[in-house]
Amino acid sequence: MNEVLSSNLGYPRIGEKREWKKTLESYWANKIEKESFLEQMEEIRLKHLKKQLDQGIDLIPTGDFSLYDHVLDTAVMFGIVPKRFDYKGGKVPLDTYFEIARGGKDAAASEMTKWFNTNYHYIVPELGDREPSLVENRPLGFFREAKEKLGIKGKPVILGPLTFVKLSKGYKESEYQAIVHQFVPLYAEILRELQDEGVEWVQIDEPILCTSITQEEMNILKEVYRLLKKSSPHVKIILQTYYDRLEYYDELVALQVDGIGIDFIHDRGENLASLKKNGFPRDKILAAGVLDGRDIWRRNLAEACSYLSELTQYVSKDRLIVQPSCSLLHVPVTIRNEEGIRNPLCDGISFADEKLKEASILAKGLRLGADKIQEEIEDSVAAIEKLHASPFRNNLRVQEAVEELKRAHVGRKDPFPIRRVEQSALPFLPTTTIGSFPQTQEVRKQRLKWRKGELTGVEYEQFIRAEIKRWIDIQEQIGLDVFVHGEFERTDMVEFFGEKLDGFQFTKLGWVQSYGSRCVKPPIIYGDVDFKEPMTLKETVYAQSLTDKPVKGMLTGPVTILNWSFVRNDLPRNTVASQIALSLRKEIEILEENGIGMIQVDEPALREGLPLKKEHWEDYLRAAVYAFKLTTSSVQNQTQIHTHMCYSDFEDIIDAIRDLDADVLSIETSRSHGELINVFEDNTYDKGIGLGVYDIHSPRIPKREELIGNINRALEVLDPILFWINPDCGLKTRGIDETIASLTVMVEAAEHVREELSLSRERKNHS
Repeated sequence: MNEVLSSNLGYPRIGEKREWKKTLESYWANKIEKESFLEQMEEIRLKHLKKQLDQGIDLIPTGDFSLYDHVLDTAVMFGIVPKRFDYKGGKVPLDTYFEIARGGKDAAASEMTKWFNTNYHYIVPELGDREPSLVENRPLGFFREAKEKLGIKGKPVILGPLTFVKLSKGYKESEYQAIVHQFVPLYAEILRELQDEGVEWVQIDEPILCTSITQEEMNILKEVYRLLKKSSPHVKIILQTYYDRLEYYDELVALQVDGIGIDFIHDRGENLASLKKNGFPRDKILAAGVLDGRDIWRRNLAEACSYLSELTQYVSKDRLIVQPSCSLLHVPVTIRNEEGIRNPLCDGISFADEKLKEASILAKGLRLGADKIQEEIEDSVAAIEKLHASPFRNNLRVQEAVEELKRAHVGRKDPFPIRRVEQSALPFLPTTTIGSFPQTQEVRKQRLKWRKGELTGVEYEQFIRAEIKRWIDIQEQIGLDVFVHGEFERTDMVEFFGEKLDGFQFTKLGWVQSYGSRCVKPPIIYGDVDFKEPMTLKETVYAQSLTDKPVKGMLTGPVTILNWSFVRNDLPRNTVASQIALSLRKEIEILEENGIGMIQVDEPALREGLPLKKEHWEDYLRAAVYAFKLTTSSVQNQTQIHTHMCYSDFEDIIDAIRDLDADVLSIETSRSHGELINVFEDNTYDKGIGLGVYDIHSPRIPKREELIGNINRALEVLDPILFWINPDCGLKTRGIDETIASLTVMVEAAEHVREELSLSRERKNHS
């Protein structure tokens, strides 16, 4: 390499106006044929490549685009299809691909879980059912497409074998090395075919190297990449890592690859320290991630130039690539369409397209000298200084209130056994839902009309009340024990609260992919967070007035709001979490004062914020527990606090979950096929708990016997007196008919188990 290059690791799939999502959902709804679907997706894909070319990116990734999920793409590339799906071998059919992700008529979807510590979800590959083989060289196809259609000689992106196997299931830990080596010849075949095609650069992603891997795993890595490089010596392999510091830095940079991609943003300065201590090989390229691929703040180009200059003391300029810290999958596409965001905030924001421009500018400055980009440097510095000096970042009243609470006791008045006695009696094995009901096209239509001013506030409120009453009646008919109001007034579980608090900014088109076609629009926490007025009181109290059954108040917790937002970078995250918690605490107190005796504070994102390095877990979890308890601990014993969490490696955080001291915990678990239940065989949980008994991410209606089995399996390890029965997540994305049908089956299953347990007790009493 003779000059400094700019590079990208991955581009957002969804499009500026979510064209990708709309095309996907049109195909799933049978509104477009397969041929038209694939043509539209190709058009979107080529447009994304062209945009990167226009931004001046030298190494443009190909193969990062997906029709659903890149981990699923890797699995089907190797013919990894669970046996419960109808697959005869060869290239995996498109509909089978989607069935793995979403479920088929008679086959449950594969498990879905968090991608490292992000809010992206991937489909977990199921190994062991079939022998892997290369049924389609996807990277080759995408490389050819970019070259033939746009004249772009791209950089194929491949998920590496160690990370792919580590993220999969269906094998024992002792089999890891053998399983990885099953895939090595297949990766070698991919690389050989890319080499024959004339590919110069290949990016192989191994983010697993930024977790707490073992020396044994590092040794496996060395052998794998020795074999891969030997198979294709003329392809330049960049081993790409991201999200944290490297384990075994000195061994990793000595691997038989041509370049190492390193995250210099989320490493807490440790990657740079390792580079200074151990140096960097003279025969390798350093792909330096100096732009944050996970946040939306503009880079201070003066600081970035200084950082790159420091790197050149250890790596010559001609061996440097300037790039984001990770794929830009985690940020919106462009700030260009956000007319509603005013300065100084707008000038302080950088989405994907803007980050690519920053990468090009920095590469130019490194190549030609910082004086050649002086105007861009000064512009970035001035914009950031104006943002930091703005009044909304300097609310002294909020800052003082947070400091004052740090000195106060945070915790419930009495322990759970005492509180439980004082709380309202419920039927044995109470049934409920997680919170939201279907957001139909009509609900979205009325909300849009209201936002456009085509519907008055009174008219919109009347519509929302009608929806609440309709679903209170439906819950009565189904026979649920604890109701919810349905959240019809809410677009998103974080956005809704952010719109009602000071310190938040919302975008028009700032969407990012969460899973499949599900996109979210994270709010921007740009200033000090402050409570303005009640946020959920009106709808919750109205719902409670319609029924004698308890109605849960529904809030999103402080840690989830934090983790699912783009957070200001001028304060510690823990301080921002405390500001959010203080505002939510006021909301809970108002709900309690108005007779709401059950309040659910959802924390689905608590686990996903866990640092990749285990040595940092304790600090994170301590702060998360503090924020939750700050939110919930001022209520009386009679008020029952619920929380909900999405499925994760629950055993990693079970102590912290206990410390939250919620009266009832519900967990998304159905896609794990009950594996989470095994955790409770070794760990006692002594508070109310509901393990999701069916998967809401699939349109499939569960069978009664299936749910009875799920309930009984859970009751083998959990106290029936404390067990709740619920779906595994909110029902916002489901249709009305399937929601009613599924909940009806769930209630029937609960009644059956109640009867069986009652009969069993009677038999024991008689014997």
